[in-house]
Amino acid sequence: MVKPGTYAGIDKDASGGMTSIGKIVRDAWIFGLLPETETCEGWDLGRLDVLLHQVNDEWDKYGCMVSSLPADLRERHDRIHAAGISRAKEAGWDGEKETDDEV
Repeated sequence: MVKPGTYAGIDKDASGGMTSIGKIVRDAWIFGLLPETETCEGWDLGRLDVLLHQVNDEWDKYGCMVSSLPADLRERHDRIHAAGISRAKEAGWDGEKETDDEV
């Protein structure tokens, strides 16, 4: 059981992991900050904040653009995010909430 105030883990995250924290975890996998087996289950917000800053530092190196990633990181990005989207869709996520306010 996860303690209150801690992260459930990307595998147990709401919307099949399509949350802000889920994106941080996937991006940490892309940049090799965490092994792809690390779900971050039980992490507190302070630890997740440190990870967010590490992920942001990595993205800054590439202008925050997938197209600027070197080929190996771009391939890893595409693979990890495609798998994440597939798992989320299986869990019932459809992406509509993310675009509800767009006109």
